[in-house]
Amino acid sequence: MRECLICQSPIEEDITWSNFLLPSVEKYICEKCEQRLELIGEEICKKCGRKMESAGICSDCAIWNNHPVYQGVFKQNRAVFQYTPFMQEVIAQWKFRGDYQMIEVFRPYIIKEYRKYFGKVKAKVTPIPLTEERLHERAFNQAEAIAKVMEIPIENALARKPQSSEKQSKKSRRERIQSENPFILTKSLNSPVILVDDIYTTGMTIHHAAKMLTDDECSPVYSFTLIR
Repeated sequence: MRECLICQSPIEEDITWSNFLLPSVEKYICEKCEQRLELIGEEICKKCGRKMESAGICSDCAIWNNHPVYQGVFKQNRAVFQYTPFMQEVIAQWKFRGDYQMIEVFRPYIIKEYRKYFGKVKAKVTPIPLTEERLHERAFNQAEAIAKVMEIPIENALARKPQSSEKQSKKSRRERIQSENPFILTKSLNSPVILVDDIYTTGMTIHHAAKMLTDDECSPVYSFTLIR
């Protein structure tokens, strides 16, 4: 019997004529943990994809839309899950304890939501990179793991400057917004781009990356994140 990749409890599957006669889809999460994953839903900020009581533009995006440097560099983010306390624990297990296989928990959700939002968008997919130090520490790039689930070509067009290794989670919102752009362009794409990352928080990482790409004549720039 398969164990849940989050809580390690046994995964019980109901046997019906339907799943007995048809090829079964392997599950990597138990029902209890699955019920604690909260999808974003339909009422969201039109710009960043944050859950809202009614559709519109959130206060953070209103600020970005009037920023003298980042105004207009980024079109839209769409995400899969809300950043709840439970998801915070799950993402810590995945990112900081090197549990790469947990991508299987997210796989069906990623595929469904990516096709929903970007299935008809013709663009090149670029995962947000890690520094060499952070990649060595975590053993894998979680953004690239998400992008690979989509089974579409990936363009690694960005790299991080070596000195930008301080964790974003350790910085205040003001420090993130005022920080120097940590990215360098490694390849010219000259096309629309979909950036992929694990979490959209203040939006600074996405706006920094989008700035590099739009300055190189990539437009529009979207992003797809696992969590908002």
